[in-house]
Amino acid sequence: MKEIHRPDPDELLAQMHDDEVQKFRGKLKIFLGYAAGVGKTYAMLEAAHQRKAQGVDVVVGYVETHGRKETETMLAGLEVIPRREGNYRGSTLVEMDLDEVLKRHPQLVLVDELAHSNIPESRHPKRFQDVEELLLAGVDVYTTVNIQHFESMNDVVRQITNVTVRETVPDRIIDEASEIEVIDLPPDELIQRLREGKVYIPDQAARAMDKFFRKGNLTALREISLRRAAERVDYQMRSYMRAESISGPWPAGERILVCISSHPLGERLIRAGRRLSDDLNAEWIVAFAETPGHIHMPAENRERILYNLNLAEQLGARIEKLYGTSVAETVLEYARQNNVTKIIAGKPLRPRWFEFLRGGSVVDQIIRQSGTIDIYVISETSD
Repeated sequence: MKEIHRPDPDELLAQMHDDEVQKFRGKLKIFLGYAAGVGKTYAMLEAAHQRKAQGVDVVVGYVETHGRKETETMLAGLEVIPRREGNYRGSTLVEMDLDEVLKRHPQLVLVDELAHSNIPESRHPKRFQDVEELLLAGVDVYTTVNIQHFESMNDVVRQITNVTVRETVPDRIIDEASEIEVIDLPPDELIQRLREGKVYIPDQAARAMDKFFRKGNLTALREISLRRAAERVDYQMRSYMRAESISGPWPAGERILVCISSHPLGERLIRAGRRLSDDLNAEWIVAFAETPGHIHMPAENRERILYNLNLAEQLGARIEKLYGTSVAETVLEYARQNNVTKIIAGKPLRPRWFEFLRGGSVVDQIIRQSGTIDIYVISETSD
């Protein structure tokens, strides 16, 4: 469960850091896929030829063709930096020659397979660290990686595929990328490419289809890659909104916020949120806003909140715990900062005089201050 405090100093500092670093740092573009064979390297080479035609100084730092003829053909016409040889356990292996690329200092360098582990004698143990050095030197980088290689995806991928991915990349790499291009291919087409020997040699292809390359696995990984890229775009949009002082929500896609309290109505709100999310194909969030008045909350009420948050998580919601002095103000501030377009809230049955003495219910306050955010109110029914 993620705890949200306002304002978020980490995001503010990150924005300041980004603005300063971006003045001198090279730009990183990631060609993101969900499995080997979807066409990441081919797409990267195709984009490189387009940049070269525009007059950009482009070199190939490292590209792995895996013996695919169509990929090898795409290397023609591009300057390739000779690879560096090294010995590992009695075998001669080749790596990108980082020093030669830095010496050549092109405008743009292609570095395939971001998650690759370098041989022990290399300056950096991981290729993504080579890429970071190139970026710090002011060189733009195009690179490729599959979603399963990001650190946060490790447990998820193991659960889906029963395969543990050994080579991983920190999530900050995808967060710091200037651009992400998702290379998408329907699972049936990828499996057909596998059968035709366009991904692995026949023996390897047969083993792959029995394990990692099952259609269900590929479908799940494909959805994860598309969602992760969408999250990155959303983060960039919210950063821009903050930098330009744009008041949310910005209508770039639906996002639903379900507000729960210790009231038994919470379960109905959560299920309503899930249904609306399905109808709109929208991300949904379930939040509980805690104020100083909740300090003396009875144990029974706390247990109900935990139960409802667990239920929401099981139904696929993102869970947030918010803190503030006013429930309505805290909820609306979070909603605007996170581009929420619709709020679902509950209205318990209470006498009118009770709400009048309190200056109106929380729902009434949210409605009055909601601006362009749509509010859905679910009232408690009398027995």
